Amino acid sequence: MLRRLHPEQPESFAFSAANQQWAEAQITKYPEGRQASAVIPLLWRAQEQEGWLSRPAIESVADMLGMAYIRVLEVASFYFMFQLQPVGSVAHIQVCGTTSCMICGAEDLIAVCKEKIAAKPHELSADGKLSWEEVECLGSCTNAPMAQIGKDYYEDLTAESFGKIVDDLVAGRVPTPGPQNGRYAAEPLKGLSSLAEYEAGKPQYNASVELAIDLGDTVKRIDGTEVPILTPWLGKDGKAAATKAAPKPPKAPETPKPAVKQAEEAKAKPEPAEVKEDQPETLTAARDGKADDLKLLKGVGPKLEETLNELGFFHYDQIAAWTPEQVAWVDARLKFKGRIERDGWIEQAAKLAAGEETEFAKRAKEDGTYED
Repeated sequence: MLRRLHPEQPESFAFSAANQQWAEAQITKYPEGRQASAVIPLLWRAQEQEGWLSRPAIESVADMLGMAYIRVLEVASFYFMFQLQPVGSVAHIQVCGTTSCMICGAEDLIAVCKEKIAAKPHELSADGKLSWEEVECLGSCTNAPMAQIGKDYYEDLTAESFGKIVDDLVAGRVPTPGPQNGRYAAEPLKGLSSLAEYEAGKPQYNASVELAIDLGDTVKRIDGTEVPILTPWLGKDGKAAATKAAPKPPKAPETPKPAVKQAEEAKAKPEPAEVKEDQPETLTAARDGKADDLKLLKGVGPKLEETLNELGFFHYDQIAAWTPEQVAWVDARLKFKGRIERDGWIEQAAKLAAGEETEFAKRAKEDGTYED
């Protein structure tokens, strides 16, 4: 199935303050230089916030992770859990149409969607509150037919019970998820044939339904305010949390060194001096109006290239000439510090300025992530 970006796109995207904090925390899960591993969580969070993935959202995630836009678009278009078109403001309903659900009445549920929501999948209802689609197996075959709405499964559906759920959603009510025919979970329809002694003591709802009821509104999209942002791998100051190491065995006493020897060693190991910032020479515009394509530097995407241009850097030879003090100045003005040295901008820029081609630049041109 060909999946394309929706023809109508918003002008911009930005994470909410809470979701931005959450996204930045997720990136810290991965080793330096492997931030791209966070692409699926960040895309999912963007979809949770907006309901669907727009082009600005995809590009914003790409900029955060230092990835080419096409790479993030490949992820978003490959996984069907990502919606590339607007969905209902209240809920997007996914009706399972695979074998078990199909023979148990999924077509009746789809008929309800066509009648009460829209004639075609992925179309918004007249009031904009709902949308629907038919999906492949969601793994609840024992409770067929079923549909996923928000974060929950609604199982053992009939056209009548499903129609009531749709009506409740439009009216602003959150239906109770789980089996809709009185079943507790996935036990036989005719009743238990074993473990009957546990029947009397079981709670009213199974654990999944109970959690949904405790949360109250599981159709509501995550906006970052539900629970504290959980980053157990970080300390409160945002740095790696300290771990309690096992006590080290005591060292054998060392033979005291003569005072002269200690003084000589102290001189040989001076304290590392903090690199001071020094602003590099900048330009107000590219020479002859022709800027170098800074995106051919590994780690520089369109957004970062724009930032470098705003700082006054348009050419490879400018970057190649940076001193450690000047790197510190530029580094302090970028969103993610350490990227210059980590990705080797200066070495790459020196080669490109001399007319040579780096492996990254060659690959970027060949796979289409580079445009003249």
